[in-house]
Amino acid sequence: MSVFSEMDGGCEEVVFVHDPPTGLRAIVAIHSTALGPSLGGTRFFPFRTEDDAIADVVRLARAMTFKAAAAGLDQGGGKAVIIGDPRTDKTEELLRAYGRFVETLGGRYVTAEDIGTSQADMDVIRTETRFVTGVSPSLGGSGDPSVMTAYGVFLAIRASLEEAMGEASLAGRRVAVQGVGKVGSHLVKHLIDAGAKVVVSDVDEAAAGRLSAALGVDAIDPDKIHAEECDVFSPCAMGGVIGDRTIPDLRCRVVCGAANNQLERPEHAQALAAQGILYAPDYVVNAGGVINISEEARGYEADRAKASVERIEGTLGRVFAAARDRGVTPLEAADGIARARIAGLPRLRGYWAPGDATFVRSEPR
Repeated sequence: MSVFSEMDGGCEEVVFVHDPPTGLRAIVAIHSTALGPSLGGTRFFPFRTEDDAIADVVRLARAMTFKAAAAGLDQGGGKAVIIGDPRTDKTEELLRAYGRFVETLGGRYVTAEDIGTSQADMDVIRTETRFVTGVSPSLGGSGDPSVMTAYGVFLAIRASLEEAMGEASLAGRRVAVQGVGKVGSHLVKHLIDAGAKVVVSDVDEAAAGRLSAALGVDAIDPDKIHAEECDVFSPCAMGGVIGDRTIPDLRCRVVCGAANNQLERPEHAQALAAQGILYAPDYVVNAGGVINISEEARGYEADRAKASVERIEGTLGRVFAAARDRGVTPLEAADGIARARIAGLPRLRGYWAPGDATFVRSEPR
């Protein structure tokens, strides 16, 4: 793989670190700092190859740029991956080495939790760098962002049902949730409270079974969840689940979930539209977590953060309206809104240290 070809989508910088004493192998992709410092989680995952890790981190960083821009945040997009199995390879020494590396970037990248990392891990990383969010409230942070991510996805499902079926109510609606980790499990609770009929799956069948027993929902084969007849299919696990193999099997009216990069390729948005399926762009839907942790820049207040997350419903409504007006897919409409915001503001350089209301910027250039 050519790293430079992977960066052709506009990535500003890709940085690699290897710390042999701790076994740390990490990659940080800074896609854009046009609106502010890049912010994005650290994914700890046993990638099959280093090429897979590079491709994933660059795609995720780009999505973070569009997510922040569409959400109206003054920040750019970045992402990091640590190559390894978090169950066996994660140590305090490794996380602290990673924190020291993040500190060397001088605030161009601010990290947070993602798949394979947790709030507790962010607390460890914070011992070595200022540039980390989602730390414990006792340390001045916002805590686990998955709660707000799930709340935002729930609101986005409401907006999607309003667009596709003329009624935002979830009462009696059938929702198939793929992946019941931190975000998916919180989402299921919101859906049940709203009167939805929920079916779930997870590659960790024990986790799906526990949620099924606790909440009284059906748990089915993870290889078949996408084909379940339902009103809403909600991907909340890894990306790339909507593609040539799965689209013909879909039996839903809406695809709206928390997973990043749900489409294998951008053209699959048009394939969904051709099947009469409304696709809610993932980076608009799942912005709740990044909106929540961005509030740490001003000194975190839970009520203010929740109100900010609630804007997702209106943002998605505007995306759907723009798609109708322009005769394009919602993904194209969302991309247009994000690009317009990036292009319409002066390019800024700067950083903010989480827990400190100061946001230091240099002059626009």
